[in-house]
Amino acid sequence: MDVTHDTQANMQAGRRRPWGLRWRSSIWFITLAVGIGITTDILVYSMIVPIIPFRLQELGYGGVSGLVGWLLFAYSAAIVISTFPIAYLSERFMNRKIPLLLGQLSLIGSQIMLMEAPTYWVMALARVCQGISASVIWVVGLALVCDTVPEAIIGKQLGLVMMGMSLGFLVGPPVAGALDERFGFRGPFIFSITITAAEFICRLLIIERPEAAQWDGSLQVLVENKRTSRGSAYGATTDAEKREQHSTEHNAQLADHEAPPPSDGLRASRPATPTVTNEPSGAPHPSILGLLLRLLKSPRAMAPVCLTLIFGLIITSQEPALPLYLQSTYGLNVSKVGLVYIAAIVPSFISSPLTGWYSDRGGTLASTLVCMIGSIPFYILIFIKGPLVYFLVMFALLNFFSAALISPITAELAAVTRSLEGVGYGHMYGAFNVAYGIGSAVGPVIGGQLYDHISRGWMALSLFDLGLIIVGLVIVLCSFGERPILTRILSRSQNRLNVT
Repeated sequence: MDVTHDTQANMQAGRRRPWGLRWRSSIWFITLAVGIGITTDILVYSMIVPIIPFRLQELGYGGVSGLVGWLLFAYSAAIVISTFPIAYLSERFMNRKIPLLLGQLSLIGSQIMLMEAPTYWVMALARVCQGISASVIWVVGLALVCDTVPEAIIGKQLGLVMMGMSLGFLVGPPVAGALDERFGFRGPFIFSITITAAEFICRLLIIERPEAAQWDGSLQVLVENKRTSRGSAYGATTDAEKREQHSTEHNAQLADHEAPPPSDGLRASRPATPTVTNEPSGAPHPSILGLLLRLLKSPRAMAPVCLTLIFGLIITSQEPALPLYLQSTYGLNVSKVGLVYIAAIVPSFISSPLTGWYSDRGGTLASTLVCMIGSIPFYILIFIKGPLVYFLVMFALLNFFSAALISPITAELAAVTRSLEGVGYGHMYGAFNVAYGIGSAVGPVIGGQLYDHISRGWMALSLFDLGLIIVGLVIVLCSFGERPILTRILSRSQNRLNVT
């Protein structure tokens, strides 16, 4: 079934060309929609977590710290467990929009449950729903970006999407505090529900490229490349089509900036090359176990997944210790600790898109090495006691490099997907989400234990994070990229031996 036939069939069935077809399926809108989705996810998370302890106290519960810990665990466990079916079903049924909408409904429901929860078990159930919603945007949302964006600019677009993570953490805590003080416990929840509902409308507007190509032939070039082996995995790539990809993706990128479609509906939708089909190839869908085995057998696939685990451990291990360290060392109260977090987050607005942009030009390997090596001295400098200004500068520079690491990792995951036949973007970002979920579940426990049970806890935690970075560097040298550094060194040594 070609595009022209699809268009004629649509018109015969009485279907009208979707309103705003080109911009609703464009690269910029898909990137914006997913970026806003990640912002909303992190915003809701960062607004709700500080409020929960006080709500538990109002409900008459004791041992609040432990109860909050289990709520955090419920969220992380839901992320890990739900990721597998979400990634599998998203690839199996070749659809991104429906899971995104269902995930947003889950997020709205979780906030209503938390706001009105009369008992602890309802709160726990709400946190599970919130974790499922987070899995959807981090797995299906990132996969949608990779479905839409040409390979040549995936790093830049993912870098822009990752700015949503920083924006959510930047806005959430201060807004929650202000609304809670002014309007009471329900204030932050009503605000976050409103934001989530508005973002649901944004997701409704999304038109996936395969659907858009049925109406507008100029959008079909990218679909032809992203459609590879769709019967096995939505977005997977075979070797034959990879050879054609570089010569055609540039034309797909230009499609977003060409002249608007003609006014005549049928004529506007006639393609230049009417060969696109949305029908599955008939190849069997790999099982979840089969997909896991494929990933585990690929060192290149496991390298960014392991780096994601390390990233999650480092980022979250500081969460329970940093406020206590700032309070004991500099006498900062809650509001001033929030300002320190702002100082740390602001640099990531520059570093995340910067490393994403450079990943497209210099490669994900170079970007990853710069981020990891650049962060090493600051893990040492940050535990050296000095004035508060000194700590703020060191902490900001540390986060400049560490937060930037996520952009080349996600770009490398997209590249790995194209190198593994039968593996789709949803599968790879599912592995990414599981790794981060495990790291974010274990990280706070390790950080809290190190800080509480070692006399110089902050130094111990910083050295622990430094050790993780060094482990990550070893992984990068041995397995990261199409031709890892260690492979290149061994190949050159072998060539020299052969010459001699």
